[in-house]
Amino acid sequence: MPMPTVRRAAAAIAVATAAFLAAFPLYWAVVTSLRPRDAELGDLWLPGITFSPTTAAWERLAALPGLWAALGNSVAISVAAATLSLVLAAPAAYAIGRLPFPRGWAGAMLLGFLVLRLLPPVVYLPSYLLLLRQLGLVDTLVALVIVNATFNLPLAAIVLAGAFREIPRELEEAAWVDGVDRWGSFARICVPLAAPALAATWLLCLAFIWNEWMYASALGYIEARSFPVLIQATGGGGGVNFGAATTRALAATAVPIIAALLAQRFMVRALSLGAVKG
Repeated sequence: MPMPTVRRAAAAIAVATAAFLAAFPLYWAVVTSLRPRDAELGDLWLPGITFSPTTAAWERLAALPGLWAALGNSVAISVAAATLSLVLAAPAAYAIGRLPFPRGWAGAMLLGFLVLRLLPPVVYLPSYLLLLRQLGLVDTLVALVIVNATFNLPLAAIVLAGAFREIPRELEEAAWVDGVDRWGSFARICVPLAAPALAATWLLCLAFIWNEWMYASALGYIEARSFPVLIQATGGGGGVNFGAATTRALAATAVPIIAALLAQRFMVRALSLGAVKG
């Protein structure tokens, strides 16, 4: 067999193996959510062949008290916090990526953002709780929007700084010659050119905020209860209910997956930004 053919076959096998390993947990979750309760621990992998599928677990999830209110809260918190993170991070990222700071300052600021993002969320929780209690915002959507936007702002700034840095400076310089100021070139030139990176960053923040549980459970437990807080309990006196656990896990991951599929073309353009330079 010719060497190029062998390499193509090996690459195809590697891709197929990686795809199988990535998709198998999702397949297992879907199958488990469709199993009868008494068949959850059996070796039953093919719905309709080795067992009769049932939607009982999904029906129990749909009948969960407060489900739709929690879903609405999660959507409002995720969209508002991701948008606020993007609005605040974009000017900061533009400044880091475009302004003539002294040598090493831009890297130091990015490192500072990285350290803030890598610290465990529980480190910030007491301060958030005391501040929001003084402001009377505990158990409100506003509190969760502020907290999640603040916590994800460093991540957005890190991602966007590289995108703004790759935009040719000649475009801004031409605008300055025509009388456009710095804010004008940022809003009219850099933001449109960095739109794929902005979309990808917004989506990344949305995914993190949608699945956030610790702040939501500590600051929004009744009126502002989010979907992850609602679905956290899956056990009972008879042991772990794997059907309930998998249906809730699938429901929690559905929104980020759908958003990723809808914004796929923006993410591909953002990831390839700066890969080819003229």
